Amino acid sequence: MSTSQLRVIWVYPDLLSTYGDQGNVLVVERRARQRGLAVERHDVRSDQPVPTSGDIYLIGGGEDRPQRLAAERLRRDGGLARAADNGAILFSVCAGYQILGHEFINDLGRREPGLGLLDVVSVRGTGERCVGDVLADIDGSLRLPPLTGFENHQGITQLGQGARPFARVRLGNGNGTGDGTEGAWSGTVFGTYMHGPVLARNPQIADLLLRLTLDVEALPPVDDRWYDALRAERMAAAQAA
Repeated sequence: MSTSQLRVIWVYPDLLSTYGDQGNVLVVERRARQRGLAVERHDVRSDQPVPTSGDIYLIGGGEDRPQRLAAERLRRDGGLARAADNGAILFSVCAGYQILGHEFINDLGRREPGLGLLDVVSVRGTGERCVGDVLADIDGSLRLPPLTGFENHQGITQLGQGARPFARVRLGNGNGTGDGTEGAWSGTVFGTYMHGPVLARNPQIADLLLRLTLDVEALPPVDDRWYDALRAERMAAAQAA
């Protein structure tokens, strides 16, 4: 990244921004500023080119048709894939997560190519929709506390050998495969089904993205009382359900 400014890119807010997912970019921006980092934020609409010089790219969820349109435009644009090739950090949610994989089922019931940035394939489940609070344990190598979030999806996402589960669920469905996995990650690319927005409920994930960008082991501490209260409330609610 630039030594003077953190470049945060919010990808296609006009298509992919359901369930408060735009809150994720607000949390990253705030967590960076709390550490004295200057932040240059770009909200890139679907009729604009995706810049390749960003440090952190955030992608939210969306309905079926906007998801197809987003995938088509991201494939055609190529900027996000080039940014990933350059080592940028990508964090994606729900529909955005599926788009980063090899393929998913679109609103027309057809297989839609993704960007192939995560070794996952998504199909549409035939059973009940996965809806509700989730509690999961994040991959231990990432050194993060338990994941709390809200899922609302019909998708089932299978991981290939090139991706690791982001977390393993205690409560909820996650990837919908029945194997207890939730989300996926590989290198600097992350995907999850969690809304919430997930980074407001799990600010340590936002800090992980910052640490990876800065290439540091730890960040200066900040006041987490509000986040801790929200996390405690949602985790207790999930466990009581």
